[in-house]
Amino acid sequence: MVIGVAVGLLVLLAALAALAGLGALVLWALASPAEAQAACGGRSEMVRRLAQGFGEVQVGSGLSGERIVEVWAAPDGGTWTILVTTPGGISCLAAAGEGWVAAPDVPVGEPM
Repeated sequence: MVIGVAVGLLVLLAALAALAGLGALVLWALASPAEAQAACGGRSEMVRRLAQGFGEVQVGSGLSGERIVEVWAAPDGGTWTILVTTPGGISCLAAAGEGWVAAPDVPVGEPM
């Protein structure tokens, strides 16, 4: 199951990187198996680590197939994290970086 999740996340990350031009992606799927396992855990534990360790709060979420994709960021713009959670409740760090800037609320079809 971990390999299936890793492959799915790698595809998701490649799409995100291509769409958003994220040069600072940290791909846990490219880590060693031990490092990849350390980047996954129960959702409540992963969320606790993001909140307590980095001061991050959830700033967005969506569905990718059966997986929940969440974006977490520190309010001061210091760090951000993309967390992907499986239907079984296992969350994995998909990407992380620094220098988060929230996009302004712009109506659909309007230039930014």
